[in-house]
Amino acid sequence: MPALADIIRAAGPAYRAAHHDRLLPSQRRALHDIGACRTAALGGSLYACDQCGTLDYRYHSCRNRHCPTCQQDRAQDWLTRLRTRLLPCDHHLLTFTLPQELRALALTHQKQVYALLLQTAAAAVQTLAADPAWVGGTPGILAVLHTWSRTLTYHPHVHLLVTAGGLSPDGSWRKPAHPRFLMPGYVLSRIFRTKLRAAVSRAGLTDAIDPAVWDRAWVVHVQSTGRGEYAALYLSRYIYRVALGNDRIERFGNGQVTFRYTHARTHETRRITLPVDDFLDRFLLHVLPRGFAKVRSYGLLSPTHRTQLEHARQILEHHDAATSPARSPTTACTQIPTATPSPQLTDSTPAGCCPACHCSRMRFVHRFRSRAPP
Repeated sequence: MPALADIIRAAGPAYRAAHHDRLLPSQRRALHDIGACRTAALGGSLYACDQCGTLDYRYHSCRNRHCPTCQQDRAQDWLTRLRTRLLPCDHHLLTFTLPQELRALALTHQKQVYALLLQTAAAAVQTLAADPAWVGGTPGILAVLHTWSRTLTYHPHVHLLVTAGGLSPDGSWRKPAHPRFLMPGYVLSRIFRTKLRAAVSRAGLTDAIDPAVWDRAWVVHVQSTGRGEYAALYLSRYIYRVALGNDRIERFGNGQVTFRYTHARTHETRRITLPVDDFLDRFLLHVLPRGFAKVRSYGLLSPTHRTQLEHARQILEHHDAATSPARSPTTACTQIPTATPSPQLTDSTPAGCCPACHCSRMRFVHRFRSRAPP
């Protein structure tokens, strides 16, 4: 099956020539990097087997965060790091969706609107969590920005992984006032709408917005995820996944691209075929501005609350030890299912056993900046 890089190498030059004036710098960079990824254009590194002398040349990766090939193995590393930060308590997954009327503004002011979307969603949760009627404390929040739907259409939204409870001002851990219920989505949506409206106004971006958007109901979904492992697993699959993985691309030919997706409601597999220019248009909608952090921490998980985070961890671990001394660690979500890796070795592949004799580690010999294999 074709990969995204194959499509960009074949159709990218004509696409760039036709749409050069409207492409953003981040989009031009993504097209260049993905097209050159793991080819002679980026050079490679030469490895040698200490025992049999076999030489192994590995092309360099582009390391662009929108390249599906380069992001294949990073999610598991991120999940491992995240599990050391998660508090030992129940979590909820909250989803805040940007209304249709604001999406054109988001496209033309990506850095500003995406940042405001993340900040105001987290602020809405913190505002409601501070109310003793719901929690009465500061929760831990991990926020992740997504911009795509399953068919690659533009659908900006943020997922928030939120602790079921928070650290109160007196230093105690406060559980939600309602068992197995964090806070109502309809109340969150109103606070979110109010805060985003104020933030957009302060940024001077209200002129191009239909005022009716501030009167309609917004969508916030709240879902319990147990002790957080499931939500962490879900987020880790998407943190380092681009809008479209290579495994979903089925055909490329005659100027058209076919890819599959899973329908959200029926869960059946469907396919969509687009002209290659339309396909690249959709893909490039989800290329983020250079340097933009799409994963952010708030509340107890923010870097400024490390002391409070450790204090909360001690309280929760002490409570777990007192109430469930025989409890065994959760292991169900320690590994992320991944697609079968490509047999092609690259510079990102650890130097392991020799492909010829299988009994010695490979030794780095030389790095070539731009040339074909020797």
